[in-house]
Amino acid sequence: MPITGIGWELHVIRKTEQKRSSDGKIRTVGRYQVYHDGVAQTGAGLSGTMAETRGPGANKPTGNKKRIEEGRYPLNTQDGDNYVTHNYKESESTTATPKPGLLVANTNQRIGILIHPGKNFLASVGCFNPCTSLSNETVLIDYVPSRKRVIAMINDLKNYSGTAFPATNGKRIPNAFLVVEGEPAL
Repeated sequence: MPITGIGWELHVIRKTEQKRSSDGKIRTVGRYQVYHDGVAQTGAGLSGTMAETRGPGANKPTGNKKRIEEGRYPLNTQDGDNYVTHNYKESESTTATPKPGLLVANTNQRIGILIHPGKNFLASVGCFNPCTSLSNETVLIDYVPSRKRVIAMINDLKNYSGTAFPATNGKRIPNAFLVVEGEPAL
């Protein structure tokens, strides 16, 4: 599913699945790019590698432990105990909460699908973890650079949206979307 060229779009193109031989865990790896009205943005953290859980994509039933389906999803500010869009902890410690994040909306029966920092092999099931590079299944996600990428996306989205960006967590972000493309398998 290509971008529409309308609004703020985070385009994720899934490329492959990687299976770790030590424990059999599987992650999906792809590329991401942020667009403003169809124009690719070049700022730090606005493009790179994206990690997700294994496929195939499935938006139901809830708790299916798979990635979401290909599609175009609106974004919300996240309001939760572990991840938020506003007022996240400034600490780069992996144990400090809340961490920065955005909520992916309209995912059918799936709930709590976020864009948030990753760590180790994969940080959570169903969510999107931006990072620098995952050339093979032995490469781990470095939390600090992943965190910086999420913050870069939040800040870019705030700048793009201006006064339309919600001032509180748990609100729809006007004209902001995640666009997911591809269904790779092992």
